[in-house]
Amino acid sequence: MPWRALTLLVEAGAAEAMSEALVDAGAHSVSIDNLERERQTLYAIIATGQDASGLVARAADAAGLARAPQFTTAELADDDWVRKSQAQFPPVEIGSRLWVGPGWHEPPAGRAVVRLDPGLAFGTGTHPTTRLVLDFLEKTILGGERVLDYGCGSGILAIAAAKLGAARVDGVDVDPQALQTACANAQRNGIELRATLPEALPAGSYDIVVSNILAQPLIVLAPLLAARTRAGGRIALAGILEAQAAELAAAYAPWFDARTCALHEDWALVAGVRR
Repeated sequence: MPWRALTLLVEAGAAEAMSEALVDAGAHSVSIDNLERERQTLYAIIATGQDASGLVARAADAAGLARAPQFTTAELADDDWVRKSQAQFPPVEIGSRLWVGPGWHEPPAGRAVVRLDPGLAFGTGTHPTTRLVLDFLEKTILGGERVLDYGCGSGILAIAAAKLGAARVDGVDVDPQALQTACANAQRNGIELRATLPEALPAGSYDIVVSNILAQPLIVLAPLLAARTRAGGRIALAGILEAQAAELAAAYAPWFDARTCALHEDWALVAGVRR
């Protein structure tokens, strides 16, 4: 089957939502590249017979964009599509213990392995915000912890937590399709993931809570995520630009000694311990 590659430029804060919406609208794969402070480039691969303009318009509407972004297209042969798709998702080594990669790569010996083939656009380990949280988990998990991934998407963070030794991993997302994808990815990795809509999450607190979404939702969720973190437990928040980190840390200050703990390019990780 012949393929087409679409290239779109979107605001950084909308990149995750737009990439997921492109897949929901019918794109076969999407990756995020050219990471800058304000704008990011999305590469989407679609079948030649698909209506590119309609697909982008539907995705923009679903992602809440005011207007559909402009895009360019390029034709791809079958073998070019395979090489391009594989090149977009290289394996990632996190710290000294974790490896994340698609099925066509062979992991090195001695690491916890997370297998995640591109399907959903976001959450394959290559985006800086995902890597920040993976690095936090690799450094933090000692074994036996209860972990909550709020906004689990592909499930990569919860799966990585389990592979590193967490005793229980739960996921929450507002998108039912994301929950199905997260559970399917967990099953392929031999992990038991309890993934639910927010209102269906059973009562209880966690040793570690992670959330990789966007700054404004994270601010709104501060009381809820604090209530889900046990005293002495840890929280890690990502999906935010470095310039947004101080405001986010202040929102969590009533419950956590929160601060900017790591930076990757223009992105920040805010983390803290529950008082």
